[in-house]
Amino acid sequence: MPDESLSPPELLGDIPPEQFRSYLHRVADWIADYRETIEQRRISPRVRPGEIAARCSTEAPDEPAPLNEILAELDTVVMPGIVHWGHPAFLGYFGSTSNGPALLGEMVAAALNVSAMTWQTSPAATELENVVLGWIRQMVGLSESFTGVVYDTASIATLHALAAARERCGTAVRERGVAGHDVPTHRVYASDQAHSSIDKAMIVLGLGEMNVTRVPSDEAFRMDVAALRAAMAADLRSGICPMAVVATVGTTSTTSVDPVTEIAAVCTEFGAWLHVDAAYGGALGLLNEGRWAMAGVQLADSVVVNPHKWMFVPLDFSVLYTRHPELLRGVFSLTHAYLRGDAARGTADSAASYADYMDYGIQLGRRFRALKAWMVFRAFGRDGLAARIRQHCRLAQQWAQWVDADPRFVRVAPVPMAVVCFRHVPAGLDDAACDRLNEAIVNAVNASGCAYLTHTRVRGRVVMRIGIGNILTTVQHLERVWALVQSETDRMATGCEMST
Repeated sequence: MPDESLSPPELLGDIPPEQFRSYLHRVADWIADYRETIEQRRISPRVRPGEIAARCSTEAPDEPAPLNEILAELDTVVMPGIVHWGHPAFLGYFGSTSNGPALLGEMVAAALNVSAMTWQTSPAATELENVVLGWIRQMVGLSESFTGVVYDTASIATLHALAAARERCGTAVRERGVAGHDVPTHRVYASDQAHSSIDKAMIVLGLGEMNVTRVPSDEAFRMDVAALRAAMAADLRSGICPMAVVATVGTTSTTSVDPVTEIAAVCTEFGAWLHVDAAYGGALGLLNEGRWAMAGVQLADSVVVNPHKWMFVPLDFSVLYTRHPELLRGVFSLTHAYLRGDAARGTADSAASYADYMDYGIQLGRRFRALKAWMVFRAFGRDGLAARIRQHCRLAQQWAQWVDADPRFVRVAPVPMAVVCFRHVPAGLDDAACDRLNEAIVNAVNASGCAYLTHTRVRGRVVMRIGIGNILTTVQHLERVWALVQSETDRMATGCEMST
C-alpha cells in the first residue's frame, strides 16, 4: 500500500467548485477586457531574449501556488512578451482570426477535454467534425466526392496528402520502408512561389528535399505549365517517377493562383497525384465573385483549406480533402488491441457511417477542434463570413491604391485577395541597398509598437507586405499604418541624404 503521508488531502483532487466558478468569471472578465482594450496596446513587445524566462524559476515548483498569484502573473510575466496578433493594426502574415464565438468554443472544448480518436470515444466530436467538414466543403465549392479530415496546420495536411500519393505509386513503403530494397526516385513539382512545407514533407517521407522540383512562374507568379510538362517529361525519360504536383491557390508571398485546370491535365497525362494548396485562397470560394480562384480544384486528388487563415477559426484548424480516403487510411490505419473495442463496427451500428479519424493521420489523440469552427460558422453564417472576406478584399484594394498613387513606392504583384506586396525604390540605390532599406522600414514600423508588417522576397528582392484578416481592422486603422510607413520612409530618406 502507498504511504498516505505522501499524499496529504490538500494535494489531491481539484479546486472546490465555488472557487472554480469565481476564478472562471475572473478569467472571463480578463479575456473580455483584453479584447476590448487590445487596440490601446503596443503590438510588439519591448523585451530581450530570455527576459520572460528570467521571471520564472528555473526549478520546477514543489509547493502549490495560489491561483490569485498565478493569474496575477499573466500580467506581470506573460503579457510583457506577447505580440498582439489580434490588434487591428497587426497586418503581418495573414492577419488574426480571433473572435468572440471562437473563444467561447475553445473554452468549452478545453472544459470537455475529449479525444476525437474514434466515434466511440466521443460521438459528438466525430459527428460535429463530419458536419463542419461538410459545411466547409460546400462553402468553398467542392463536391461530395471529397472526404475531409481536420489536422492542425496545412504543413501536416500536405504531408498526409503526399504520403497518400507515395502509397499510390505501389512501392510498399509503409511495410518495407525506403531503404534496403529497390525504390525508384519519386519527384514532386511545385512553383517557385509554393510553400516550404512541401520540402519538409519530402524530408519526413524519406524522399528527400532534392526531389522537389521548383517550376518557374510567369509574370503573375503562377506556375508555368509548359515548364512543368517539360520537367516531368525529362524526369520520366531518366527513370524518375513524377509522383505529385502541388498547385497553389493563394501563395504565401503574393497570393497568386496557379492555373489548376491546365495543371490537372498534365497530371492526368503523367499519372501524377494533384494536390492543391488552397490553405489561404480557398476562402475566396465563399464569394460568388471569388469562385474563379477555385476553378479546376474539383479535378484534384487532394485539397487543403485552412479556416484558421481566412475563415475566422483561430489556430489551429486545417482541413485536408481527398477523393481517395482509402489510400490515406491505407497509410495510417493501425489499431492496437486496447482501441479495438472503441473502433469496432457492428452491422447494425449507426456509427458505421462515421470515420474513426485516428485512422487518417499520424495522430492518435485528437483535439475537439470542430467545436470552435461549428460555433464560428453558426454565429456568423455563410453570409457573415463572406461579408467579412469581401471587406478585407476592399481594404487591400484601398491600400494598393495608396501605393499606386505614391511615386516613392511600387506595387510588385497583383492583389487578387487581401495581401499587398510593395517596395520603396528610391533613385540612385542599387537592388541590394533597396533590399536593406525596405527591411529597415518594416523593422522601424514594427518597433514603433503601433503597427506590424512583414517583409518577404519577390523575384529575389525584399518587399514590404501586409495581410488583412482581422475582423476588427477598419480603413481608419489602415490610414494610420500607411501614414506611419510614409513617415518612416521619409525619415530614412533624410538619413540617407545626410549620410551622403
